[in-house]
Amino acid sequence: MSTAPETVAVVVVTHNRADLLLHMLDGLRAQTHAPDAVIVVDNASGDHTSDVLAFHDLPGLQVLRSEDNLGGAGGFHLGMKTAHAQGFDRVWLMDDDVVPAPDCLAVLMSYDGDCLMAVREDRNGHLVEKAALRFDLSSPFAIKPKTAMVETTYGERSAMPPTVELENVAFEGFMVRRRVVDTIGMPDPSYFIFYDDVDFALRARRAGFRILGVRDAVLVRQLDFSQQHALDTWKGFYMYRNLFVVHLRYGENVLVRLKPWLITAVVVLLSPVRGGRAEASNVIRAMRAARGMRSLPPTTVD
Repeated sequence: MSTAPETVAVVVVTHNRADLLLHMLDGLRAQTHAPDAVIVVDNASGDHTSDVLAFHDLPGLQVLRSEDNLGGAGGFHLGMKTAHAQGFDRVWLMDDDVVPAPDCLAVLMSYDGDCLMAVREDRNGHLVEKAALRFDLSSPFAIKPKTAMVETTYGERSAMPPTVELENVAFEGFMVRRRVVDTIGMPDPSYFIFYDDVDFALRARRAGFRILGVRDAVLVRQLDFSQQHALDTWKGFYMYRNLFVVHLRYGENVLVRLKPWLITAVVVLLSPVRGGRAEASNVIRAMRAARGMRSLPPTTVD
């Protein structure tokens, strides 16, 4: 008795990056394994994103236009909810600034895994996969919980084994099966941006699902990583708040759950010689806001 092949929907979230989105959609059109649907969540873009989406000839393209910017977290929540409601077996989450190699989706679909991650490189072919091999929420001495990642552990793609087990992911090339969503629910939209993917991965692993990074599934980033330098901007508020939420929700002991208060105190004390008033204000506001987000998101898919 033959088994029908699994269906897959791609969910892309975009905001005011029409030219990057165009390259990304071209990459999806070139896939040797064509997705069954491509659901693009347009987060209230004010550029020519609507024109790109209106005139692109990508088969199976669906556009969800939000009048408000839901952030990446809200966009992925909406997109995954839509894909789940339409009955797809797998959902492949994608940002607008990456381009998959032509066989990327085919490689992922060839693996029988509930949670799979494509491995990112930059435009020069250098490995830039920052997904964690170790995300430590047990040691109070791990100031940054990501203590090992693919990029720094292996250096180059050729040094990787065919699959590596991951402890967190990015919603750039992450594929998840329907039964995972049925078990743990949707991405948490309250994160707005940053750490919504980490939160989802933590919940998946705690429910018993393994996450595998697939070496031969190649995803190319069109932009360099630069968020780590934005701690005194509006993005810094979300970076601090959401990092604190992860510790408060998933810290494995009381000392780890106290780390956000320690980080807040240190950042404020050092603010005269590093981030200044803006970063100090961000971290104080972040600590206050994180306390209101300690409850886990619902496991329902409604």
